[in-house]
Amino acid sequence: MDYELRAPLPKDAAALAELHVHCWKETYAKQLPDDYFTEEHLVSWRQLWERLTQDEDRNLRRVVAEGSKGFLGFALAGGKPGGELQLFSLYVVSSNHGTGLGQQLFNAVLGLQPASLWVAQNNPRATAFYRRNGFEFDGAQKVDPKTPGLTELRMFRT
Repeated sequence: MDYELRAPLPKDAAALAELHVHCWKETYAKQLPDDYFTEEHLVSWRQLWERLTQDEDRNLRRVVAEGSKGFLGFALAGGKPGGELQLFSLYVVSSNHGTGLGQQLFNAVLGLQPASLWVAQNNPRATAFYRRNGFEFDGAQKVDPKTPGLTELRMFRT
């Protein structure tokens, strides 16, 4: 596998938004309404990545994997100084599942630190990955009104 892990740059925002939507389609298409992935959805992800690539918050950890044909995955984590660390996002294109890339991205933003995360209830692959990395469910769950039909469960690692 030929790729580089690095911090995302402002010039990457549009490509990372497309990657983000692509990964969501691969992961959640069967759980979200058919009309969920609109042009407005892509625009909002692009705005998010523009903010993320320009944000100077030293507590925000961002890493992307870039290969010869483009971006392959990304991870985002953060928290308040002295507070709990949270994994916000970890996505790898499905063609790279099982290659170790997800673990490298995960390690780059969390390492072995205590943290929390939210995982989709119907995502057994992600749940198994997080369990292998020492996370367990704590019983909390939520449904974001922006993602109807997608129940998330909280996991912790101490």
